[in-house]
Amino acid sequence: MNRIYFVRHAKPDFSVKDDLLRPLSEEGINNSKKVTEYLKDKNITKIYSSPYKRAIDTIGDFAANLNMDIKVVEDFRERKISSEWIEEFNGFCEKQWRDFNYNLNDGESLKEVQDRNIKELQKILNENEEENIVIGTHGTALSTIINYYDSNFNHSSFNKIKDVMPLIVVFEFEDIKLRNINYILEI
Repeated sequence: MNRIYFVRHAKPDFSVKDDLLRPLSEEGINNSKKVTEYLKDKNITKIYSSPYKRAIDTIGDFAANLNMDIKVVEDFRERKISSEWIEEFNGFCEKQWRDFNYNLNDGESLKEVQDRNIKELQKILNENEEENIVIGTHGTALSTIINYYDSNFNHSSFNKIKDVMPLIVVFEFEDIKLRNINYILEI
């Protein structure tokens, strides 16, 4: 059985508008240490992450403590909304959850985000057996993965976790077949 520990990043510094370079806030840095504490006895064998700074930094302390490298996977990145900052994020999200193919001109649909994340996840599952793996991720990207395996996960479900940072969701697989999803809301 493979256990995949998806770690949604800790609280970022929202004053930084550059999505790729947005760092963790002080609270996020402190909470990344809680991620380390939670994961330290899970027998993790590999660590992957989105290329975004906040995702890498959330699992970076854990990787450093185990002296493990983080393999950055471009397709685990967060959804691109637009080249412009979106002030009415909640309305935009609701539209995307109603129509998985909805996107702004230069942004991605949830279906596109889901397809690339699932492709990478399945590649990892096919290349690894009986391993415990950490993947640093984002709220929307993770939500599309959950939705892929559980079609009942919808906009309302997303709203329940969108402010939970960090969030750990443990997926248990036999080969590439999902057996269980467990949400770790408090660490």
